[in-house]
Amino acid sequence: MTLALRHVAVVGASLAGAQAAQSLRRQGYEGRLTLIGAEAHLPYERPPLSKQLLSGQWERSRIDLPMDEGLDLDLRLATRVTKADLRTRQLTLEAARPDGRRSPSEYLGFDGLVICTGAQPRALPHLPEHLEGVHLLRTVEDCLAIKEELAASPRVVVVGAGFIGCEVAATCRMLGLDVTIIEALRTPMVRALGHRMGQVLGQVHLDHGTKLRMGTGVTDLTGDRRVAGVRLDNGEVIEADLVVIGVGVAPVTGWLEGSGIRLDDGVVCDATCAAMGNAPPDGHPAALGNVVAAGDVARWWHPLFERSMRLEHWDNAARQAEVAASTLLTGPNGARPYAEVPWFWSNQYDAKLQFVGTAEPGDQVEVVEGGTDDLRFVAAYGRKGRTVGALILNRSARASPYRRLIAQRAAFPPLPE
Repeated sequence: MTLALRHVAVVGASLAGAQAAQSLRRQGYEGRLTLIGAEAHLPYERPPLSKQLLSGQWERSRIDLPMDEGLDLDLRLATRVTKADLRTRQLTLEAARPDGRRSPSEYLGFDGLVICTGAQPRALPHLPEHLEGVHLLRTVEDCLAIKEELAASPRVVVVGAGFIGCEVAATCRMLGLDVTIIEALRTPMVRALGHRMGQVLGQVHLDHGTKLRMGTGVTDLTGDRRVAGVRLDNGEVIEADLVVIGVGVAPVTGWLEGSGIRLDDGVVCDATCAAMGNAPPDGHPAALGNVVAAGDVARWWHPLFERSMRLEHWDNAARQAEVAASTLLTGPNGARPYAEVPWFWSNQYDAKLQFVGTAEPGDQVEVVEGGTDDLRFVAAYGRKGRTVGALILNRSARASPYRRLIAQRAAFPPLPE
C-alpha cells in the first residue's frame, strides 16, 4: 500500500460503489470506510427495473444486492455530495430530511476517494414537465411508479429505441399492452449494434406487435393534467396514456466541477482507473494518486482497444470497481490495467441478446454462425482486419468463446472455437 489511507470515501451506493467497498475490505484495507448514496436504499440491481420488476415477475426485495458481512462500513444514504475539494481532501454533503428538504451542509474528510456516482437519465428539455403519466426510468421508485400505471392497461409510448427503451417496450407488450416506440434515428439500438443488426432486432419488435416510428422526432406532449398524446415532428399525434422517455444518460459529475479532476463525458482515468488531474498550462495531465473511478461515470483508457471509453454495463461496473479498489491501495504506478472485454446482455421478448467487445460506425459485420432468419446466430464485428465485437442472439454459450477471441486480437472474420 503506497498511500497512508486512513479513511476512504466511496461516493455512489451503486453496484460499482458496493463492489468497490467490498473489494477494498477483501484486499486488506482496514481503515475507516464510508459509502455515500443519494438514494435512500441500500445498493440494488438496476437491470431488472426494465424487465422482471417492471413486469411483476420479481418482488422488490429480489433486486437488493448481497453484501459481505463484517464490512465495518459507515453507510450514509439519502445523502448527496455537492462538492469535492482535493486540496483539503474534503467532501461537502447534504442529507435529505423526511420532509423532503435538505439538511445544512456538513463536511467529510478523506484520504482516498472512489467515484461511483453513475449516470442519470437525459430529459427532453423542450417537453412539458407538469403532465402526469410521463416518466424517466433510473431508480426503483421510477420503476414502481410505471408499474403501478401499467395496471390500468394504458396505451404506452416509449421515446427512445436504445436498450432501456426497447426493454421497457418489450415488457409492456408482453403484458398485452398497446406499445409504440418513437426514435429519432432510423434504426433501433443502432449506436450499440449498428444499422444491420439493429434492423434485425427491430423486426423482432414488429413481429411481436410493437409499433415502430423510426427517424421521427418528438416536438411536444398533449394533454392538460395528464398526458394524452405525443406530437411528432411531422405534426402527427400518437395517442398515449403513459410515456416513458429513454433517450440515454449522462454521467453524474456536476459535484466534481472545479475539483481539479479532469472531466470529459465522465471522469477521465488512465488504464488503471486512476482519475486524471487537469493538465497544467505547461505540462500533461497526471494520474491522481488518491482518486479512482468505476462504473458508468468512469471514462478510462482501454489498452486492448487503444482508446478511451465509458460503458454503462452491469458487468463493467462490477469488474472495474475491483480494479479501481486495487489501484487505490497500490497506487497507479503499481496497479494493473483494466483491460476486460466488455460484455452486456438484454432480454427482449424471447430474444436473449448478448454483446461482447465494441461496435463503432463503419465496422464490418458478418454472420459467422447460424442465420438471422431463425434468430439464433452470432454476428462478428471487424475493424482494421481485427475482430472487435460479436452479437450473440439465442446462443448464450457462444459469448465466452468470442470474448476470448476478441481478447486475443483475432483476425476478422474469426474462426469460431
